[in-house]
Order: sequence, then structure tokens, then C-alpha cells
Amino acid sequence: MGLACFEARRAGTAIAQLTDVSGLQQCEGDGRSTVFSDRTGMVKAARMLLSSVTKVLVLADCIVIKQIISSRNKVLVTLEQLERVSTFQEFVQIFSQFGNEMVEFAHLTGDRQNDLKDEKKRARMAAARAVLEKCTMMLLTASKTCLRHPDCESARINKEAVFQRMRLALEQVIEIVTDTRSGGEAKALPVSIYAGIKDFKVKVEGLRDSLFCVSCEAVAAQLEALVEKTEDFTDSAYTRHEQRETIIQLCQITRQETKQLINTWRHAQQFLKAKEATDEMELSILKTCQSVSDLRRELHRVAVGRATELLKLHSDHLVLQALKASGGDGNLEAVADYAGTLTEHKEQLVETCRLLCHISGTKPLEITCIHAEETFRVIGPQIISAAQTLALHPTSKIAKENLDVFCEAWESQLCDMAILLKEINDVFEGRRGDKKTYLSLPRPGKHLKTVKAAKLDAEEQTSIAKLGLEVCLLTSDVDSEVERWDEQDHEMVRLCQIISSMAYSMYLFTRGEGLLKTTLDLFHQAEVLSDQGLQLCHILHSLSTQLLDEDRILILSETEKLSAACQQLQVCAKTPVQGKSAIFQKVDSSIQNTKGILTVVVYLLPICNKLIRKCKSERSCLASPQHCRETQQSTAVSEETLNGFGVKSLEQHMANLTFLESK
Repeated sequence: MGLACFEARRAGTAIAQLTDVSGLQQCEGDGRSTVFSDRTGMVKAARMLLSSVTKVLVLADCIVIKQIISSRNKVLVTLEQLERVSTFQEFVQIFSQFGNEMVEFAHLTGDRQNDLKDEKKRARMAAARAVLEKCTMMLLTASKTCLRHPDCESARINKEAVFQRMRLALEQVIEIVTDTRSGGEAKALPVSIYAGIKDFKVKVEGLRDSLFCVSCEAVAAQLEALVEKTEDFTDSAYTRHEQRETIIQLCQITRQETKQLINTWRHAQQFLKAKEATDEMELSILKTCQSVSDLRRELHRVAVGRATELLKLHSDHLVLQALKASGGDGNLEAVADYAGTLTEHKEQLVETCRLLCHISGTKPLEITCIHAEETFRVIGPQIISAAQTLALHPTSKIAKENLDVFCEAWESQLCDMAILLKEINDVFEGRRGDKKTYLSLPRPGKHLKTVKAAKLDAEEQTSIAKLGLEVCLLTSDVDSEVERWDEQDHEMVRLCQIISSMAYSMYLFTRGEGLLKTTLDLFHQAEVLSDQGLQLCHILHSLSTQLLDEDRILILSETEKLSAACQQLQVCAKTPVQGKSAIFQKVDSSIQNTKGILTVVVYLLPICNKLIRKCKSERSCLASPQHCRETQQSTAVSEETLNGFGVKSLEQHMANLTFLESK
């Protein structure tokens, strides 16, 4: 590296000497000055500079890779020592060393992940680092449990599964940074239905330019491969009968349209001797593309609907609570019963992740789906073995703590799946993970020149990741509540969509993604978001004037909270700060205030929707008192149901976040 830097410096010095303007001589002819006369020397120096700088970059990359490999090797050695320890004292000493080595490895791989240009590699690196992060806590409790109960077979199985998963994740990191696989050739991802349909449409639409760009047999074979992949949907025991029938029918329609296209295509090739598509061919191309698009849309609807239903079903975590209770009571029979239920839930989630992978839309999301599928497949049996250990030793605090950690990992993966589902929907609707509207980036010259724009480094992104995740989940809640409104063109709906869009872009900023690149962008976005929130307050005030005392007091009370949160965010965004720590604190405060605004908005949306419906129904039933009373009674019932659902789900959601925070 020293030699390469010396060569680069020497080449730069040579160019500096050749372009030195202090010794310029005036030409006698036209009065112009010659910057340099040794063209050969300039070309040679430029080539040397390019060569040496390239060598510096290549060497720097090799050094980083060697650092990661060296760090991984140290972690592996300590991991083997941890696996063989037999006393608590020895375990504590080695685990302390292991923790320091994992922190170093996390920093190195985090920097490498940010430097990767390939989206697939970046997604695989993120998945592997997530496994290592979660498994570190599991390794601690599983090892402690095994040391406390050395003769317990379920504790040993639980511990071995954690160590095995960590080794696989470490190996995956090395495969990514070295671009090789220990088993030889790189493992190719299975082709998803989305990717297959996209490629199929490209080939079909390519017939417009040339009838001989691809063979008829290749198109027919590709379609049959696509139809075969849809069997993952139709053969599933969890797919409803009408959904299965619709998919089969759409596959048949696509086959018919493709067959008609091939017949027209062959006729044009053999009899018309045409090189480009005829009008009849054009019609067949359009029908074929439309039929395969309809198939994709139905598969997306089935997969997303299945995932949404499962997330709602598992939001209360009743099976996990039952396993904890049964294990604490020492009831092995009950643990076995609930283990069977959890295994069934695991199979449902694994299969749903496989279906989501088919319709995810991008390679990074496919990789995330595969990671989620693998996580559910592995953690399910680990929860069961941890519960069996607790049932065998019901008074063991360590066994109880171990089961809690694995249950939290399951709950955390369900939260990750909800985010994944939102991102898949964004891709399907054309947003590709970024909100496509209402994003207000600062204009040049809008900010003071004395304020310096900055980006969050990897450490700051890590520390603020949980807060950003909470904001992301709240934006999902806002979007879900907005979709329940009958009046999608209502001003309140429009403002809430704007606020949700801006908050989501702020969440992407915490991950180093999206269109907000610097802290200045973030603060400007926060300022605009607070303005939108204050506009929402005005609408809420107007609504309150149409309500009775009890409802009006509730709306005015929540409006005051929203107004205070918006003003606090506005003051925070406009307050100038200096220094790295102060800027990060301002970022943290801005996102905290945004979270507060979203919390109030999520609470208000269903209430306002109900009250607006109630006002309309009362106005429409003035002529019929009996009908009016019936409507009010039904409204009261729906109010109880809606409020019960909203408050309960919010409390559960906050409880989940508290679990993550305590961890």
C-alpha cells in the first residue's frame, strides 16, 4: 500500500510539474500561452496516475476483506471455546471476549454493507448480520441454560441449534465479501413467478420488433414453467377453494392466449414472410400480456391477503403465552400440545414467506423473504426445545429467561414480516419502497450557508434504528386506517396521507436510504410535516363544532395534543445546532416528535371516521326517528368494537416495542 501511494504521489507530482503555470512562455503568433509542451510525458504521467490510484483502491479493498476475514476467524475461535466451556466463571470470561470481537465484526461488516453496490449482496449481508445480532442474545441464554442443566437433552439441542446458525451466518458474510462459496459455484436464487412473468412479457413484447428473436417452443416452455410454479399457490392446504379456482382459470386463459399468439406467430413467419408483427399479432401480444398480468395480480392478492390474515391472527401471541405458562407449571403434556400448534403456525408462516417471495418484485425483497422463511423454520423448533427445558425445570429462572428470548425473536420476526409486506405492496403499486408523492426536499439556497449538511454514520444509524422502526410501523397503521375511510377524497385523509408519506421518508433516512440524504433534508422535511399537522388541527377544530359535548371534548383534547406535538417538532427543526453530537440529538428529537404526531393521528383516524359517518346518518334520518334510533344503536355497537380493537392493538403494539427496548 505504501509503494502504491508513493507511485500515485509521484505521478501527481509529474502532472503538477508539466502543468505548472508559473513558467509559461508567450507564443509569438497569436498571443496564446502553452500550458504544457511535453505531450508524451503528460500521457505517461496520466497513465501512471490512473494505474497507481487503481492499485491503491484495489489494495484498500483487499485490506478490508482481510480485516473482515481475520475478525471472523477470531470470532470462530472464541465461539468454539464457548461451546466447550463447563463452568460459569469460564463462560463469563470467554463471553466477554466474544462480545468485544462481535462488536468489532459488526462495525467492519456494517461499513462493508454500506459500501456494497450490488443490491442482492447488500440484502444478503443485512440478513446475515441480523441473524448474528439476534443469535448473540440467544447464545448467551441458551449456553447459561445448558450450563445450569447439563444433563437436559432439550437444552443441549437448543444450544447446538444457536451455535450452528451463527456459524452459517458467519460463513455467509465471508461468501459475500469474497464473492465465493465454500462449496464451489455461487448458489443461484430460484426464479420467482414475478421474475418469470417479467421475462415472459419481455420476450412476447419483443416480437413486435422481430418475429425471429425467440422460438415458439421457448415461449411455450417458459409459460409452462410459470404455470408449474403457481402450484405453490394451488397445492397449498391454506389456499381457499375460490382462490384456487381463480388461479387455475387464469392459468388456462393465459395458456389459450399464448397458444393463439403462437399460431398467429407461425402463420406470419411461414406464409406472410413478415419480419415485424402484423395487426393480428399485435392483438395477440396485447391479450397474452394482459392475461399474464391478471395472473400476477391475482397471485399478489392471494399472497398478501394470506400474510395479512396470519399477522392479525398471531398479533396476540396466545400460543407463546400458553407455552410459557405450561412450561412454568411443569406441564409437559400441555407443552407438547401447544408445541404442535406452534409447529402448524410455523408451517403456515414458512409457506406464506415462500408465496411472498414469488410476488415480491425485486431481488433484495426476495432475499428478505427467504431470510424470513428460514428464520421462522429455525426459531419454531428452538422455542419448543426451550419450552420443554422449562417444563422439565419449572423453577429455573435461566430456563424461563431463555424461553423469553426465543419468543421475543419470534415476535420481532413477525414485526419484520409486517414491514416486508408493506415494502412488497409499495413495489407492486410502483412506489418501490419510497413514497412517491408529498416528499418535500429542500431547494438550493433555502437554508443558511453556515449550517453544514451531514449524514448519519453506521453507528448513529444503529442507535436510532429502533426509533425509525417504530415510526415505520406507525405509518403502516396510518395507511391501514386511511384505507377504511369511505370518503377517500376527504381533506383529513389527504393530510394524513401526506404526513404518513413524509414520516416514512424520515424512517428511510434512519436506514441510510430514500431521497433524504442529509440532516438538512431531514430537518426541512420535519418542518413541512409539522405544517401539515397544524393544518390537520384546523380541520379537527372545524369538525368539533358539529359534535355533541362528549365527542367534542374528546376531539378537542386530542387536537391539543397534536398541536403541541407539531409545534414542538417545528421548534426542534428550526433550532440551529453545532457539532456532531448536537446534530444527532436534533435528529433523534425530530423523529421522536414525528412518532408522537403519528401516534395521535393513528388514534384519531378511526374516531373521526366513525363520527363523520354518524353525523351523516343523523342528518339523513331526521325524517325517520325510529330509523335514526336504530342507526345510533348500531353506531354505538360499532364504536365499542372499533375502539376496543384500536386501543387493544395499540397497547399490544407498544408492549411489543417495550419488549424490544428491554432486550
